[in-house]
Amino acid sequence: MSTNITALVGATGGAGTTRLTVETASVLAASGYDVAVFDAAFQTQGLASYAPTAIEADITALLTGETDLDSALVEQPTELPGTLSFCAASAPFERLARAKTAGAAKQFEQQLAAAALSHDVVLVDTPPIGGNQAIAAVNAADHVGIVTPDSPRGRDGLALARERLADIGAPEPAVVANRSDGSLDADATVPTAETTDPREWPAAVPADEQFTPAVLELIEALLGLTPDVDVPEKGRFAGLLGS
Repeated sequence: MSTNITALVGATGGAGTTRLTVETASVLAASGYDVAVFDAAFQTQGLASYAPTAIEADITALLTGETDLDSALVEQPTELPGTLSFCAASAPFERLARAKTAGAAKQFEQQLAAAALSHDVVLVDTPPIGGNQAIAAVNAADHVGIVTPDSPRGRDGLALARERLADIGAPEPAVVANRSDGSLDADATVPTAETTDPREWPAAVPADEQFTPAVLELIEALLGLTPDVDVPEKGRFAGLLGS
């Protein structure tokens, strides 16, 4: 099995998992890694809003055998040293339903493994554990992170997510406190980015003084990687990610 598939699982809906997955992928690509991002959040289809062009072949078509991985996994137009590719969901309800079956979930695991052969890192934007596609994402993953907002609702969701991950035999998850001021005990704490507009990404590239270091902390805690990043000194606003 590959050792570079990571599922970022939302503890609740609205935890900001999609944005954080995209930002993590961007920092890795800016450091020279080739990164693939898969959307397992079929209901919200949030990853599609980060793609600058219309999606012709999506992940649900891939999982139902209507397209292949080369067509569904699309490299994004960036000027980063590494590549950044999205396999997003953008589908009618009927195909969404077929993509949630047990057979499609097995296909999902196989496609993630296939993507891992040609990419340094595969990230999966995963909704709260419940559907087959979320379970498949976790089953395929070598690393799992629970993304939770720093709120009472987030803490409740975190406890439930831990229980469900334990039930399906998932790897011990790291905890990522998102949009947090540090009051929640977590393996990584990420503050609110300057922008949350899907049309304005990445917020972590070029590097800033607060958000980018937090994404780096997430990458190290969750993936065990230390990207080569030049973070600007406090009080300065210049600085770029280095390759």
